[in-house]
Amino acid sequence: MDFASFMASLSAAAPPAQARPLLRALWLERKGNFAAAHAIAQDVDDQHGALVHAYLHRREGDLANAGYWYRRAGAPIPEHSLEQEWEALVRRFL
Repeated sequence: MDFASFMASLSAAAPPAQARPLLRALWLERKGNFAAAHAIAQDVDDQHGALVHAYLHRREGDLANAGYWYRRAGAPIPEHSLEQEWEALVRRFL
């Protein structure tokens, strides 16, 4: 799957079957299902899961919690937009 096909999948009712958990989380968040996206990210107990978890908390405006998760991921809080971060994460996990 490439970025264009992932973006096209956003018109579907469910994430692509072949999407790995963190891509499913990003897909669900983009579709407005923060709770499901958060549950997935929380269950991925590594730096990648922490990075998506951080993004989700930044998206919801909980910057203190986001900062904690960025530190767990070993990454700085991004200075670019949430849209740019989302796209970078999707591309990273494709």
